[in-house]
Amino acid sequence: MTNLSSSISQTLEVIRKKTDKNYSIGIILGTGLGGLVNDIEVEAEIDYRDLPHFALSTVESHSGKLIFGRLGGRDVVAMQGRFHYYEGYSMKQITYPIRVMKKLGVNTLLISNACGGMNPVYSNGDIMIMTDHINLLGDNPLIGKNEDEFGPRFPDMSEPYCKELIKMAEEIALQNNIKVHRGVYVAVAGPNLETRAEYIFLRSIGADVVGMSTVPENIVANHMGMKVLGLSIVTDECFPDSLKPVDVAEIINTAMKAEPKMTLIMREVIKRL
Repeated sequence: MTNLSSSISQTLEVIRKKTDKNYSIGIILGTGLGGLVNDIEVEAEIDYRDLPHFALSTVESHSGKLIFGRLGGRDVVAMQGRFHYYEGYSMKQITYPIRVMKKLGVNTLLISNACGGMNPVYSNGDIMIMTDHINLLGDNPLIGKNEDEFGPRFPDMSEPYCKELIKMAEEIALQNNIKVHRGVYVAVAGPNLETRAEYIFLRSIGADVVGMSTVPENIVANHMGMKVLGLSIVTDECFPDSLKPVDVAEIINTAMKAEPKMTLIMREVIKRL
């Protein structure tokens, strides 16, 4: 993509053949969390392979579709499957869909992910509302020439996750007897899971959970002035003293079991926006 605006125009040309609506809310569905689409009144869907300049999801449980429809009485566009740095994609490829969402009218982005829990009070299946993050991916989607039409050269990150949306999500969880935590997400490159020493290090620098996504999308969303809510589902317990081999199938199964709780929170947040 030598010219971002030109590339986005080409992508939008394909999208506009399916829908002429503007969408104020964007959703990214992470590992094992694509089922939220079942709650969307789907009006159109496009495979990533049919969208110019979109990468392809290569990870199990990531369907690879852009979904357009209604959820909670609002028009939404949802990514059923995301892209990861460990798949070999550049940061600009990973975050390209967020740029496209902005051009579709999105000003609020809801991000979900599956993660490993390092905070000892967290258990498998728990939901953590992201209040902050640490970027240890070794890269940043804003490196290179700044796209001035989208945002400033040096975007502020003092509130990467919207306090208003965090409060709203907590209130909804309380009203529905859903246990949630507030915490810090650390993103690492992967694809291997972490060693005992790495979990000790990550916990010591202030992280509650660890994953391999979300942070690039959040940075680009903030660059463009979007409000962001991030929800993490703890799918495995990463406690150094009791560490055991992880089964990816179990991780996906845990995410799917906890998904209805996350879906309820997201749906109710959307209703209140």
